[in-house]
Amino acid sequence: MLGYGGMMPMPLRMTTSVLLRREGRMLLFDAGEGIQLSLKRGALGVLGLDAVAITHLHADHLLGLPGIMMFRAQCDEPGPLKIVGPPGVGEFVRHTLDDLKYYINYNVDFVEWSDKSGRVALSWNTGVLIWEPLEHSTLCLGYRFEEGGRPGRFDPDRATALGVPPGPLRGLLQAGETVVAADGREVRSSDVLGRPRRGRIVAYATDTRPCAGLSRLCAGADLAFVEGMFVEAHRDAAVEKRHMTAAEAGRAARDAGAERIVLVHVSPRYTLEDEALLAAEARAVHPNAEVAKPLEAYAIPLPD
Repeated sequence: MLGYGGMMPMPLRMTTSVLLRREGRMLLFDAGEGIQLSLKRGALGVLGLDAVAITHLHADHLLGLPGIMMFRAQCDEPGPLKIVGPPGVGEFVRHTLDDLKYYINYNVDFVEWSDKSGRVALSWNTGVLIWEPLEHSTLCLGYRFEEGGRPGRFDPDRATALGVPPGPLRGLLQAGETVVAADGREVRSSDVLGRPRRGRIVAYATDTRPCAGLSRLCAGADLAFVEGMFVEAHRDAAVEKRHMTAAEAGRAARDAGAERIVLVHVSPRYTLEDEALLAAEARAVHPNAEVAKPLEAYAIPLPD
């Protein structure tokens, strides 16, 4: 958790940004002003960062992106970078770097949403990044990473019964291949593997009112980062500014079947002490809700 605030960076609450790490590679959701400070404080580095997903073209979600790109350019052979986002994100980055006369020593590929875009924005790290338009004052995208599925559980007793002893042949079966047993018969992986198991699902949605796109992003998610910008007492402000209260975030995630929710994009009007009320209002409708913590690492176990 690089930051969880809205509108502007605060001394103890940076703007909302989440770094997803999987097997040495990193995908960054949003990059507001000063987020590279969190990367440094967390000793996270940027060498493994190969994809960035921007939700919308508001300053608190975008102004830190050129700085992160410059930071990354200090690495030797950093490799290509993909930037996913709404129309105009590529123009913003190119103009900023041109105006600053800054050289980037790697290829940058922009993937911009359009009304003809499919559901999948990007294939990444054996999974897919899905995008959905949300309901905000400007075009705002939410994201969902679905990890690739895994084979079913291996049944050693079944393998023994089919004449496949412990050893490399079992490894081939677990990898999905067909092998030949000692008696000459073929044994398929489906003969010894249970039903395929799904991968992990992470959702990221901020700056939105409750909507169908939010529900689709959070459906069955193991962990959902969802904005809970206001307490219920300030619900009129949430509606006017096209944001959500903590209770609305918890209800939307609960109804979509999200296992766990972390509230982000907290309004700067609230102190750190006020965050307890945001958490309590979300937990009243979703028992596994909490407010984000700076530089917290959220482990996501395999679902089964």
